[in-house]
Amino acid sequence: MRIIRGEGPSEQRPANVTGSAWFDPVLPATDGTVITTVFFAPGARTFWHTHEHGQILQVLSGRGLICSDGGTPQVLAVGDTVWVPAGERHWHGAAPDSFLSHTAISLGTTSWAEEVSETDYAS
Repeated sequence: MRIIRGEGPSEQRPANVTGSAWFDPVLPATDGTVITTVFFAPGARTFWHTHEHGQILQVLSGRGLICSDGGTPQVLAVGDTVWVPAGERHWHGAAPDSFLSHTAISLGTTSWAEEVSETDYAS
């Protein structure tokens, strides 16, 4: 057993996020699992990406959106828990008029792809 306290600084990751988002490490890569709390400014979102063994999102505050490739963006609200299956191409982030804070539990390697278009975000 280990007790982990988020000791790392918050960091912005402009290479894989549209808009402003801050990533707070909770659990650095351990046995293929990474846990991060992310704060997205209104309209900010990740690029398209997949996770080798899936991802769990727990919405802490604000309101956001999540979308799988070929789907329609779904609203995220406080208290929601989302399971994204292994290899499912998706994005997530804040709604256009609200911030979003969530904890992301990423299982295995994350593979980043291209930026989400304004059309995909608004649909």
